[in-house]
Amino acid sequence: MTTSQRKSYVIGVGMTNFIKPRGQVDYPDMAREATVKALMDVGKTYDVIQQAYVGYCFGDSTCGQRAVYQLGMTQIPVINVNNNCSTGSTALFLARQAVEFGIVDCALALGFEKMAKGSITSAFSDRTNPIDTTVSMLSETRGITNSPFTAQIFGNAGIEYCEKYGATAEHMAKIGEKNHRHSAKNPYAQLKEVYSLDQIKSSPQIFGPLTKLQCCPTSDGSAAVIVASEKFVLENNLQNQAIEIVAQELATDSPNLLESKSSIELTGADMTRRAAKLVYKKAGITPDDIQVVELHDCFSANELITYDALGLCKPGKAHELIDSNDVTYGGKYVINPSGGLISKGHPLGATGLAQCAELVWQLRGWCTNRQVPNIKYALQHNIGLGGAVVVTVYKQAELPNKHDDKEGWKQRFNYNPAVESRGNLEIYFV
Repeated sequence: MTTSQRKSYVIGVGMTNFIKPRGQVDYPDMAREATVKALMDVGKTYDVIQQAYVGYCFGDSTCGQRAVYQLGMTQIPVINVNNNCSTGSTALFLARQAVEFGIVDCALALGFEKMAKGSITSAFSDRTNPIDTTVSMLSETRGITNSPFTAQIFGNAGIEYCEKYGATAEHMAKIGEKNHRHSAKNPYAQLKEVYSLDQIKSSPQIFGPLTKLQCCPTSDGSAAVIVASEKFVLENNLQNQAIEIVAQELATDSPNLLESKSSIELTGADMTRRAAKLVYKKAGITPDDIQVVELHDCFSANELITYDALGLCKPGKAHELIDSNDVTYGGKYVINPSGGLISKGHPLGATGLAQCAELVWQLRGWCTNRQVPNIKYALQHNIGLGGAVVVTVYKQAELPNKHDDKEGWKQRFNYNPAVESRGNLEIYFV
C-alpha cells in the first residue's frame, strides 16, 4: 500500500432475484430494488453516495444515469461501465479506487442486465468483433461448430485439461451437481432444483463434455454494493457490518492468449493467474488461507481450469480437488456457496456484484443454512472474454469500537436479507 492509499470497506449490499429473461422487469426497476436494499443495509439514503459506477453490457448509453436518477438527482459523477462478463466487478474496482485514493468517502457500484432469450450473440455485424483473434485461434486449433460459441471456448478448455492432466467429463459434471445443490439454499438463485450426477450428465448436450445443466443460463437481475472509507465507517458506526476489501486486482490478457495455441489460454487463464498472484501478495496470504470462494463458473469447464489458475490446487490437479470433496461443505474450500453462475444465473452486469454480496453475507455470518464456518478470508473471481478479470480478497473489518453483534441487520430489517428475498413493495414498509 502506498502512502496515498486508504483502506476500503463494503458497508452495504443488495440484489434482486435472478430470473429468466422474459422482459417481465425493466432495468430501472431492477436497479432501484438492488440499490434500495444496499442503502437499507447501510441505513442511509442515496444522498450519501458521492460517485456511482454503473455496469451493464446490453443497453444504450447512459442507462446508468436513468437507473440512479430515480433515487436522487444529486449531480454526482455517474460512470457507465462495460467490461463483458466482468462488468460488475469492474464497477466495484473503480468504486474501491475512488475510496482508497481519497477521491470520495462513499461510492456506489451498481450492475444490472436485461438480456435476450437464448445464447449470447454479438450485437454488431458491421464492425470488428473484439474477440475476433480468439475466434481465429479457436478455428485454427480446434475448429468451430454450430454450438454456442462461448460453450465452444470453455468446453474446449475443459477438453484440453482432460487431455493434459487426466481429468474426465465426470469431474465437470460433478461441478454442475455441486453448484445446483448449493443454489437450492439461495433465495436469489434463478435455478433452485437439486439434480443427481446422472441427471447432470444426461441433460441435453451443448458442446463436447458440457451438458445443459453445466452451463449458466442467461438472466435478468441487478446487484449493488456500497464502498466506503474507514472515516465513513467510524463516523456512521458501521464497524460491525463492514467487510474490508483486503486486496483487489484487475488484469487483462497476456500474449499467451494467442501465442500458446492453447484452448485453456483462450479463456484468459493467464490473466487470472496474474491477478491472483498479485492479490495474494498484496493481502499477505496464500490460497491455503482462503475458506470460501465465489468463482466465475459460466461453464463447469471454467470452474475446473480456474482451480489451477487461482492456485487452489497444484497445476494439473483440479480433478483431485474434486475427488477429495475439497470444493464443498466439509472440505478445504466451499466454492460457489451461492450456486455460482450455473444455477444462480448470470445477468452479466450484475454477476460480479452478486458474488460480492454473497461473500459479504458469508463473512458477516448471516447465511444460516448455507453458512461456511470459520471464515477468515473470502476470494472472488469474475472474468470476461476479451478480456478482463477481477480477483478480490475480503475479510471482516478490524476496526476500533467493534462489538460482537451478528444481528445488527435487525435495526433496519425485520428479516435476514441473506436468506430471504423480498421485493421493493415488501421492504419499503417493514
